[in-house]
Amino acid sequence: MSKGMKHGEGAPTEALAGPRSQGKSVLREYAEALIIAVLLALVIRTFVVQAFKIPSGSMLPTLQIGDHILVSKFLYYFQPIQRGEIIVFKFPQDESRDFIKRVIGLPGETLEIRGKQILINGKPLDEPYAVYGDWSVPRLGDREQFGPIVIPPGRLFMMGDNRDHSMDSRVWGFLDTQKVKGKAFIIYFSVKSDDIPYTSALPSVFYVLSHPSMIRWNRLGGLVH
Repeated sequence: MSKGMKHGEGAPTEALAGPRSQGKSVLREYAEALIIAVLLALVIRTFVVQAFKIPSGSMLPTLQIGDHILVSKFLYYFQPIQRGEIIVFKFPQDESRDFIKRVIGLPGETLEIRGKQILINGKPLDEPYAVYGDWSVPRLGDREQFGPIVIPPGRLFMMGDNRDHSMDSRVWGFLDTQKVKGKAFIIYFSVKSDDIPYTSALPSVFYVLSHPSMIRWNRLGGLVH
């Protein structure tokens, strides 16, 4: 005859927790999920991709005021910056501000501006994206003549597509490549922001939702080039 089992002997080791323990477990799971989500968002924003809004017309007609773009922050870890790419960078005169311009001149190149023609190493640069109008921004040098000037190592010459309404390298000089944040690659949202009668975020969102015609539907998903 087998001996009787003592009380508690051989009982399952994974007993169900009581209501109080369950509540703590659920709260802990939510807290851990929230922390992980925040950390992932910070990593993505810092190293992968970041969203920006276009506030001015210096890149017209390529980028409209009210365009919301995504910027790749990891691309230049694997490939060099190319001429013609549109990049976001820290403004050299105030690094708390972000600027967006097009890369025109690369390190070691000789750049010259003659009227509306840009010369790179003495050869005319084809620029179908550039537009000209009345000059509104003061800059170094004459409007019709700039350079020739050699771009130093580790520096870029940046210009806005809206040439006569852009504060760019003609005003503040070369851009240090270490100040580049990333390459603009897609427009994920676009709205006629000048027509929104509010400045704060929440009323603006509700206004756009109630006036869907303000959204530039044809620009959504457009590639930036």
